[in-house]
Amino acid sequence: MIEKSLSEYIEFEIIPQYKDFDKAHNLEHVQDVIRESLKLAAIYDTNPMMCLTIAAYHDLGLKHDRPQHHIHSGKILKEDANLTRWFSPEEIAVMKEAVEDHRASAKTPPRSIYGKIVAEADKNLEPIYTIRRAVQYGIAHHPDQGREWQYERVKEHMLEKYAEGGYLKLLLPQSTNADNLKRLQQIIKDETELRTIFDQLYTEEISL
Repeated sequence: MIEKSLSEYIEFEIIPQYKDFDKAHNLEHVQDVIRESLKLAAIYDTNPMMCLTIAAYHDLGLKHDRPQHHIHSGKILKEDANLTRWFSPEEIAVMKEAVEDHRASAKTPPRSIYGKIVAEADKNLEPIYTIRRAVQYGIAHHPDQGREWQYERVKEHMLEKYAEGGYLKLLLPQSTNADNLKRLQQIIKDETELRTIFDQLYTEEISL
């Protein structure tokens, strides 16, 4: 069970900080990560209050920079004195490590089940959602580049991260990611389909 006071603190003080992030890491994203984390928390018999908190803080470090945002996020969590109302120092240390370990490009696996849960929840691999996030990121961070450049960036990102042999690895078999990853890999293999999806999403995003 999640204490109402923690839930309200997360809802009103932490989640709103995502409203100024890019579309790939916005309010919808953090809410998706929270939802999947809580589902996995029940499956793996972990503390749902810890899973909620980890998910809520996992990308806050983006306010500092992207390359080290996971480290900044862990520091933000550890230094939030309000969390001592609900968690012991040992629990806060575990949550800090979980936040630090959530990046898909990490060279080593997460140090705890809590890190595995947030890392898996952060992966929402529904194909259209995943490709759209890549499109949104490119537009947000490289607004002066045109359609062809943006497509090549998305294609390279898909091949490097999600294709067979890519660096993304699934951690928990009970997540919804396995089937979605297979579907995404089929799209990546078919460049005609990938290009068609990209063009549709790119047109939608630049018209917003």
